[in-house]
Amino acid sequence: MSLTSLLAPLTLPLASLFAIPMLSSWSTSLNLVFFSLTWTTIAMTYSPLQLEFFGPLFLRTILYILPSALFLVLDLGVPSLAVEIKAQGEMGLPGRQRGGLAKVRRVAGWSVFNVLLAVAVQAGVEWLTTDVLRMRSLLLIKGSAWSLNHLPNPWALIKHAFLGLMCRNILQYYIHLHILHSPNGGILARWHQTWHHSIYIPYSFVASYDHPACYLLYRFLPLYLPAIAFRFHIMTYLLLLAIFSLEDVFTYSGYTVLPSTIMLRGMARRTDAHMMSQGKGNFGPLGVLDWANGTTLGADVVDDLREEMDKHDVQERTGKAIDGAGDAAGGLAAKFKSRAKKGKGRK
Repeated sequence: MSLTSLLAPLTLPLASLFAIPMLSSWSTSLNLVFFSLTWTTIAMTYSPLQLEFFGPLFLRTILYILPSALFLVLDLGVPSLAVEIKAQGEMGLPGRQRGGLAKVRRVAGWSVFNVLLAVAVQAGVEWLTTDVLRMRSLLLIKGSAWSLNHLPNPWALIKHAFLGLMCRNILQYYIHLHILHSPNGGILARWHQTWHHSIYIPYSFVASYDHPACYLLYRFLPLYLPAIAFRFHIMTYLLLLAIFSLEDVFTYSGYTVLPSTIMLRGMARRTDAHMMSQGKGNFGPLGVLDWANGTTLGADVVDDLREEMDKHDVQERTGKAIDGAGDAAGGLAAKFKSRAKKGKGRK
């Protein structure tokens, strides 16, 4: 049986699950009803093992592998266009870097392998836990046996998403700094340097190009360990996986044209500096811990926020908004006084 035939029964419902809010013109409440019904159907139809394998595989494919391949095609197929939006200009084109196209093929191949490896490891852990040891799934997947509601509580989703974001960034920073770029990091540090840092200027596939052991340690475990430690709902885990997949695509793209200027542009700039310095700083994705620990190279996350505020004249707009609110309040007070005087006059 082909992989396509195995994927079809699950990827089609998953695709509709994520497409309903984006493609329909229905009201928000109706979208939520269809979203709930679709997810409940998926959760009742497929086993936890199937969900933990095909869910991450689907998201990583459509949100990381395919966009990375599309950007690579642009870089290689239309270099005259790509060079205009590359932060490092012609140096940032993958085909112009050391190793040429052979190196690009190696990077893309190992990147895809590492992504699939992480999906397989997660499914393997789930299989060992549920099918061999007969324990409950490590992520919360099925709801109560007496309830058809398999969606997470909204507050729990927000709380766990924030917790996952913080834990992932903290773990990645200290793993990156104290293991992968430490003189005491041993074989892992050497692998990371000879694999990941054999690329001088990044492109999207470079985010997952590393020795498989380093990739699992730095990219997979910082999200998966908090998820199973706090037993996130699988929807929360998939949401975080989707966000981090897009983060990898854009921050390693080398492009100056990015969807978010306040976050992604600064993260992409710090990623470029980390790669071009061969790992002398910028060890965290967001840059907050680099700023707190003095390991930032170039502009830090606070500088990015200040630049964004200046660009949009936040202080001036805030002052105008406050003045406007004050004027409005004064006008309302005057109206109330006028009505009060008229009321007394009638008496």
